[in-house]
Amino acid sequence: MESPVAAAPRTRNRPGRARILAAIRDAAIIEFSQHGFKGASTQAIAQRAGLTKPQLHYYIAGKDELYQQLLREVLAGWSNVFVVDGQEDDPRAVLVRYIREKVDYSLDNPMLSRLFTRELLDGGPNLGSYWPVALASTQTKIDLIERWVAEGKLRALDARLLLMHIWAMTQHYADYALQVRVMLQATGHAEDDVASDAEGDVSRSDPPDRSLPLPRDTVVREITNLVLLGCGLAPL
Repeated sequence: MESPVAAAPRTRNRPGRARILAAIRDAAIIEFSQHGFKGASTQAIAQRAGLTKPQLHYYIAGKDELYQQLLREVLAGWSNVFVVDGQEDDPRAVLVRYIREKVDYSLDNPMLSRLFTRELLDGGPNLGSYWPVALASTQTKIDLIERWVAEGKLRALDARLLLMHIWAMTQHYADYALQVRVMLQATGHAEDDVASDAEGDVSRSDPPDRSLPLPRDTVVREITNLVLLGCGLAPL
C-alpha cells in the first residue's frame, strides 16, 4: 500500500517535494509522539512543517492515513531488527546482535519509539490490524529461543518474557530519556560533553545521540551482559 505521503500529487520539482514530505513526516512524528493521535491536529502538523493547512492536504490524504503510515514504519523497523530463519545455532551471537540493533534503532528514532508507546498508553485503538503480523513475527523468535533451551544452549526460561524484557530495556533509554538524563546527571554518571538539551529540540523528530548522557556503547554493553548472564551465557 502506498503511504499517504507518497500518494501526494506529483510536482515537477522532485527535490523540493522530497524536502516537504520529509518535513511533514518529521512534524507528524513530533505531534503524534507528544499529543497522541487524538490530540494531534493537521493544523499543528502543517505549522510545524512550515506549511498552511491547505498546503499540507495537498500532500497527504488525512491525519489517519499519515498516522497509520508511521505506525507501519516503526513496527517494520523493529521487525527488521531481528530477522531469523529458525536455523541459527549460536544464541549468544544472535542476542548480542539483536540488542545492539534494537538499542541503535530506539536511540536513532526516539520520537518514533515514543509515538508507538503513546499509542499503547492510549489503549492501542489503532493497532488492531497490526497484532496478527506482530504475533506471528514474535512467535518465530519464541520458537527459536525455545529450541535453544531444549538443546541446552540456554538455561530453562520463558522465551516470551525474555523478549519482553529485552524490549523494555532497549526502549527505555528512548521512551524515558528525560528520566535517564536526570538520574544519571544527579548521580554523577553523565558525561558533560555528551549531555545536552536535545530532548527539548522539537525542530527535529529524531534527536541524535546527544540526548543520551553517556556513551551508547556503555548502555549496549550493560543490557547485553544482563541478558547473556540471565540466559546462562558468558558476558562480553
